Amino acid sequence: STGIRTPVGVKVIGTDLVEIDKLAKQIEQVLKTVPGTSSAYAERGIGGYYLDVTPDRAALARYGIMIQDVQDVIGTALGGQTVTTTVEGRQRFSVNMRYPRDLRDSPQAIASDVLVPMPGGGAVPLGEVAKVAPSRGPTSIRTENGQLATYIYVDIRDRDLGGYVADAQRAVKASIQFPSGSYVVWSGQFEYLERATARLKIVVPVTLLIIFLLLYLNFRSVTDTMIVMLSLPFALVGGIWLMWWLGFNLSVAVVVGFIALAGVAAETGVVMLIYLNQALADIKVRREREGRALTRSDLYDAIMEGAVERVRPKMMTVVAIMAGLLPIMWSTGTGSEIMQRIAVPMIGGMVSSTLLTLIVIPAIYGLVKERRLKSDAKVKLSAQSESVAS
Repeated sequence: STGIRTPVGVKVIGTDLVEIDKLAKQIEQVLKTVPGTSSAYAERGIGGYYLDVTPDRAALARYGIMIQDVQDVIGTALGGQTVTTTVEGRQRFSVNMRYPRDLRDSPQAIASDVLVPMPGGGAVPLGEVAKVAPSRGPTSIRTENGQLATYIYVDIRDRDLGGYVADAQRAVKASIQFPSGSYVVWSGQFEYLERATARLKIVVPVTLLIIFLLLYLNFRSVTDTMIVMLSLPFALVGGIWLMWWLGFNLSVAVVVGFIALAGVAAETGVVMLIYLNQALADIKVRREREGRALTRSDLYDAIMEGAVERVRPKMMTVVAIMAGLLPIMWSTGTGSEIMQRIAVPMIGGMVSSTLLTLIVIPAIYGLVKERRLKSDAKVKLSAQSESVAS
């Protein structure tokens, strides 16, 4: 859809075919020196052979011949002219007339054997009234947004797409001087990467904002919401480590995997927090019945109880997700390279998310609630002091 058949393509845009052809060859040599380049090939735009017939206006005036007469003779003698149509049953075939091949197979033959009629009668050879000579010209003419273009096809190896293009852009900028009106456009798969990156700059923050909003609507507490949101970076750590171990580069598919991982990590963090809040609420009720205040020891007992109850559902979640994703890791065939890059962040992230949910979240929960207990105790102590003084 971009016109480029390789992962990276460079479109040289300009107003002069000869100039952009020269620029394309220079850029090709520069790209071959960039680390990671497997091959770089610039189209040879000025590589076709043509036969130019240039009328000699002074000679035409001496013979009284019009330029249109010369053009008609060239069109008929060399290109051929349809003179009639033959009918054979249901089929119709046009009949063309032109000079035989031995009279038009070389510039010399065309100049001497093709005759141009004169108005007063007789004819002159085409070479007497026009210059016939071979020339070099474009084999094809590409246009891009209304301007002339030449393509450079680049294959890369052992490099990520974005990093390679960044290095290539710096190399081209440092080595090539572009004349006025000429510039380059980086295309191929990189063009889609740029579009996807621009969308992800919007999608990822919006996703995190939606997760935060849903968590806040559930807990009605910024503190609890932030505790759950803390699970997201810990989950990303495992995905990044597994990507590094398998040698995968960052791509759009990997980012999609991280977005899915963020949702699952937030879900498991929510369940852990619900268990902890439920265990703490039960101990509070028991202490209120006994007429005693909640202590640090009671808080730790609630955390242990809630965290232990979370082990089984957490492990069930992890095992179910990994059981579904591991076959994708070992799959082959069409589309498997994309699905693997979606699955890798989730598999690695589920491992680190499990450790986070079972170890880190209870510890942070204990620190937050312990600080709240201390503040509540200070408030009660100050209230009792005020009542005694009164």
